[in-house]
Amino acid sequence: MSEDREQERAEERDASRPVTAAARRERRASARPAARQDRASRAVGSKAGGATEGGNANGAKGRPTPSRERRESKGSPFKRLGRFVREVVAELRKVIWPTRKQLVTYTAVVLVFVAFMVLLVAGLDFAFGKGMLWLFG
Repeated sequence: MSEDREQERAEERDASRPVTAAARRERRASARPAARQDRASRAVGSKAGGATEGGNANGAKGRPTPSRERRESKGSPFKRLGRFVREVVAELRKVIWPTRKQLVTYTAVVLVFVAFMVLLVAGLDFAFGKGMLWLFG
């Protein structure tokens, strides 16, 4: 009885979920307020007649797709290194750094754990060593 209710609830949830990727994109786009306005203006524009603002009515984009063999120029190694450093600094600015209290707490936890593991391995080594001496004597 309760299984039937759970199945019905699952079916209701699945009915509202989009099945195809295009439907998921449409649902995501409709969730954004700016997209709703754009979609409404596009729908009015496409009904009024003709091409959409993105290109021709048949979907052509107006320029050829670049070939895979074409290579972008990399630039000098110094420019690439400078760009890399700038990007690293930009990413480090996004990091939420721990407070002093958090840093002390985490350091203490790590040191206690490492000390425990050292004692565990040393104890097992001692026990197995004694066992081997007793066994093979």
